[in-house]
Amino acid sequence: MSKLFDSSLNSAWRLTSTICIAVVGSCLLLPSISSAKEQRPNVVIVMADDLGYGDIGCYGAKGLETPNIDRMASEGCRFTSGYCSASTCTPTRYSFLTGTYAFRVPGTGIAPPNSPALIPAGTTTTASLLQDAGYATAVIGKWHLGLGEKSKGPDWNGELKPGPLEIGFDHCVLLPTTNDRVPQVYVKDHEVENLDPADPLWVGNKKPSDDHPTGITHRDTLKMDWSHGHNSTIHNGISRIGFYTGGHAARFRDEDLSDRWVAESKNWIANHKDEPFFLFFASHDLHVPRVVHERFQGSTGLGPRGDAIAELDWCVGELMSSLEENGLTEKTMLVFCSDNGPVLDDGYKDDANEKLGDHDPNGIYQGGKYTVYEGGTRTPFITRMPGTIPVGVSDEMVCTIDFAASLAAMVGQDLPADACLDSQNVLGALMNQSGAQGREHLVQQDNGKLGNYGYRVGDWKLVRHDNKKSYNFDLSMTRKQVPQYTLYNLEVDPAEQNDLSKTEPKRAEQMKQELQRLLDAGRSR
Repeated sequence: MSKLFDSSLNSAWRLTSTICIAVVGSCLLLPSISSAKEQRPNVVIVMADDLGYGDIGCYGAKGLETPNIDRMASEGCRFTSGYCSASTCTPTRYSFLTGTYAFRVPGTGIAPPNSPALIPAGTTTTASLLQDAGYATAVIGKWHLGLGEKSKGPDWNGELKPGPLEIGFDHCVLLPTTNDRVPQVYVKDHEVENLDPADPLWVGNKKPSDDHPTGITHRDTLKMDWSHGHNSTIHNGISRIGFYTGGHAARFRDEDLSDRWVAESKNWIANHKDEPFFLFFASHDLHVPRVVHERFQGSTGLGPRGDAIAELDWCVGELMSSLEENGLTEKTMLVFCSDNGPVLDDGYKDDANEKLGDHDPNGIYQGGKYTVYEGGTRTPFITRMPGTIPVGVSDEMVCTIDFAASLAAMVGQDLPADACLDSQNVLGALMNQSGAQGREHLVQQDNGKLGNYGYRVGDWKLVRHDNKKSYNFDLSMTRKQVPQYTLYNLEVDPAEQNDLSKTEPKRAEQMKQELQRLLDAGRSR
């Protein structure tokens, strides 16, 4: 696992050997995996937002309880090396669906409110692979991958396409961007839900009029004050990023988001219980603004951030109950993961720092959202399918980018040669099969603009900061000067405190070259 390539020839030989080993491993695992295939298991993937490795009870959380997620882990497999591919939301979601590292595609950083669709219509995705296999497919929750034609962007008052329905989903009910960005409306399939034509929706980057209320001009009216950046149009007493007017009948209350996602998901599960289905439940918890339903407000001692974790845990519990009520628990592969690591003050004064106490959102790791340290991309990662996935804890390295190849293998779909360029088939590891191996290496990125990467091979991790800066180093938005290259042994130094690049110069140089080859190659599959 930790051996390094010594030359291009050795690299090619090793790749061939890895493929052979993977094929043999797959053959050895065929009895259990083919059984799952014959059953055509449902797939439900729950993706949390800004959730840290240490934010869940079964991963060591302090000061709050997550009984439903903990139960899921006790009935499934909890991964200690489960990753998302990027430390911000849009690139992780892009990679999760396309199976391709987002850094390979310009424009896949954090999407603005009026972003066009970042995944072109007809792209092979995790959803389209399952759809082609006869699955009903839906995404419910946060989207943040843009809507509309590249040349025009979203037509908020017309058809919002291309979007999820053009890349493999049969149905969607969306928060179109992310809730600290405008507009606060639901998109159902191709339209803004409940939009009154007499009150058209306008979304823009500039203040529409001099008297338009914003978080700057009407700060004293806010029910949640901003700390940086989130000071444009006000909705529900909270100022956001960007500007919008109109669409009043279509606007939602922040407090109701999770209830809506759960209700829609329960309906979807009940309506498709007699056929195989794929549900992507894209939670907004615990992204800012952290405004949970009233019944969760004050439910923890950690302020709105802790309350959002409690609300997220409730969502997982409701989904598990829905599967049980419909007789689908043993027929469904349920996955829990996050789109990136934690951040405390991310633009609003919500006491995330002040009420943290002895809770550490990162656990033993450093960094968080926006960084390429382990805290940015190593997150809670759990799979559950009673009777198929053995209960246990796995140290195998798996990533959200691998769902495309792994689920395609599960349902017998071939990956096109020009698609899912970095997705690896780690189905055996996801199903906690004895002897199955996860990823051998992983490239981690931040938002894609700073030229920062992490490269893990076995227990070794190379960190590359081309601009020699890191943000959110200690879960605050402070900027820190860092060396361009550092090297860590995660087995003995999981917190990435002891730079070994000077004492292991040969290893550091080899990993630098390997990382650059992966960046230049355009693919790793």
